[in-house]
Amino acid sequence: SGLWSFESMSLKLKAVSDSDTDPKNPNNENIIKREIVDLRNGSEVLYIQRFFTYDQSWKWFHFLNNHIPWTRPTVRVFGRSCLQPRDTCYVASPGLPELIYSGYKPHAYSWDDYPPLKDILDAVHKALPGSCFNSLLLNRYKGGNDYVGWHSDDEKLYGLTPEIASVSFGCDRDFFLKKKPCKTSNVSKRHDEEPASKRLKKSCHADQYTFKLKHGSLLVMRGNTQRDWIHSVPKRAKVDTTRINLTFRHVL
Repeated sequence: SGLWSFESMSLKLKAVSDSDTDPKNPNNENIIKREIVDLRNGSEVLYIQRFFTYDQSWKWFHFLNNHIPWTRPTVRVFGRSCLQPRDTCYVASPGLPELIYSGYKPHAYSWDDYPPLKDILDAVHKALPGSCFNSLLLNRYKGGNDYVGWHSDDEKLYGLTPEIASVSFGCDRDFFLKKKPCKTSNVSKRHDEEPASKRLKKSCHADQYTFKLKHGSLLVMRGNTQRDWIHSVPKRAKVDTTRINLTFRHVL
């Protein structure tokens, strides 16, 4: 296993390499390295830093930046209306229930409207055998003041244990994962049964993780991650370039 540094912590990861190689790279120079974080209690994160090549990633970035019909909607947060701090677009297969979040109901575009999205989807499906994504939420962060606050994607239309695959292009941004408070977690009883010293040690080292989402990377949240964890992309004062993120989901 490899050693991966996080903010204020380090974690031993299980590293797995795909045997599939790029046909243009017969010498196995493009083997995909998968890194897996076991969050315990049925939650898991998979991270592939170089999912797409550098050049291909920039091609996707420029297409998405210039051709997606981005909008910055007004949403309701804590009872008040405000401009969402990032651009967005929604793509979904026909016949699915409408997506509504924070009082906003985005228009659902078709995969056929933007064929390159189907190519990216095909690559994600190939990397994740058994997955079947039928919707896509795109977000564009135009600088360090654009962000997404702490939340979990636990809407009922995604089911109890959704698999959510996140592809990033452009500027690197920090992605935080934080354990939900024990009182709202289904695993609180098990935590309460542990000695106080052990609980304190876990809270310092295992209740928050930071991933640097790189250009062309893929991060996948699985199992009970949406039930037991929340995530965010915080503001960053020194960031002044654009990041585009695609989150593939399966609507029931």
